[in-house]
Amino acid sequence: MKDNIEGSHKNIWYGVGRQRIEIPRIVLKGKVQNNPVHSQLHICSIGHYPKAKGHYTYRKKGLPENFLFYCVDGHGWYQLGKQRFEVGPNEFFILPQHAEHAYGSDEEHPWTIYWVHFGGEALPEMNGMQSVQRCYKPQHIRNSGEILPLFSKMYKTLELGYSSDNLLFANLCLSQFLSLFLYNDRHYEATSKESLDCVDSAILFMQEHINDNLSLIDLSKRYNYSVSRFSSLFRQKTGYAPIDYFLQMKMQKACQQLDFSNRAIKDIAFSMGFDDPYYFSKRFRKIIGMSPKKYRTVRTSVTKSE
Repeated sequence: MKDNIEGSHKNIWYGVGRQRIEIPRIVLKGKVQNNPVHSQLHICSIGHYPKAKGHYTYRKKGLPENFLFYCVDGHGWYQLGKQRFEVGPNEFFILPQHAEHAYGSDEEHPWTIYWVHFGGEALPEMNGMQSVQRCYKPQHIRNSGEILPLFSKMYKTLELGYSSDNLLFANLCLSQFLSLFLYNDRHYEATSKESLDCVDSAILFMQEHINDNLSLIDLSKRYNYSVSRFSSLFRQKTGYAPIDYFLQMKMQKACQQLDFSNRAIKDIAFSMGFDDPYYFSKRFRKIIGMSPKKYRTVRTSVTKSE
């Protein structure tokens, strides 16, 4: 491709300042896809297109991997299936594997983007997660301080070649990189509890009332939802029913008391809001996998051997 031709050709953008690394298929097949450490989630290609005038791509069958776009300046658009979305500064989106899509830069204000193609055996399960599916629509980045430095680390590492150490470092960074997008608000302390959704707010409320008895009705009323609606929202985000989640938090706290104190098990049960120590032990065994007495014995022996 001649240097003076700017724009997209065969789904690849050519222009001033372009950065792009595509890991060769022979490397992916030989060092990544058959490696149990890398095979679940790994980088396929990575790049940066500044002021990408004329950037346009259409793929009828999509890609075999996911594609994350992060727009830091300018504007663009993308189409996923039959839905079209506009994208602006400090927004990102994910295109799932095997999905028809198109995207392009705005003609008057072309976007500046950072992007990563990532694949792996974990993609089908990952793409079933609500936290990923919501990113099929544009999402705003509220805190981007760690994103570009981490992108630079991955890119510069891969520039040094495809040694086992370089691939391992870059792919371990990938998981952290994705978390900065999927869970952006968790990488800094929320300025207000009002900014949390009802599920995160409920979990924080549970933590603050870990020693109390909370009912599903109490929680539902607190957030002005019916019991069925609140339970559905909670399960969608956490994978657990609200009270089951609360009991897990209680047992986590009980484990800490068993680890770091000599308190009697019945006293720990009472402190966790259980009137019946036998019922506490039953719930503990179901969640932790052993009785409180055995847990303390096992942990004591492990501590002595460390």
